Amino acid sequence: MSGRIPESSIEPQVLVLMGVSGCGKTTVGALLASRYGWDFEEGDGLHPQSNVDKMHAGHPLNDEDRWPWLEKVAAWIEGQLDAGKNGIITCSALKRSYRDILNRRSSGVVFIYLAGNSETIAARLAVRHGHFMPPSLLASQFEALEEPASDEPFIRIDIGPQPQKIVQEIIDGLDLNDRT
Repeated sequence: MSGRIPESSIEPQVLVLMGVSGCGKTTVGALLASRYGWDFEEGDGLHPQSNVDKMHAGHPLNDEDRWPWLEKVAAWIEGQLDAGKNGIITCSALKRSYRDILNRRSSGVVFIYLAGNSETIAARLAVRHGHFMPPSLLASQFEALEEPASDEPFIRIDIGPQPQKIVQEIIDGLDLNDRT
């Protein structure tokens, strides 16, 4: 784990589960949200239909495709914080410029970077069914990925362990044991 973690555990927090497709964002995010009763949003559900269609056809998104989606994700995050509520949302957040949009307020947001190598993630994608992003786009996601820098609010979690262990690593890394 690394990165700068917000010091206050009293203020509401939104955790952004980030990483390339297939790293486990939805599984881990849903488990974590269930454990704490926090609101959970699947960021892929906020994509405009044109993005879904483009990915489904095997074409990677570019920055212009992503901006409207990132604005929707940012609006969800800000809505949670404005309401004084904790939350968890999934979003690939591959580039620093994307994370800057999601963390405009500079407080209340922590990125949970679910990190894994291309071989592990490719194996996961090969057995995943029902998702609009085909495994053939994985390389484009790794090409776009800019790992979080030390001045960003994040923790890095290896995706090798089982999801329940990953959840516990997040809880320990953010000292969430006493949060409700």
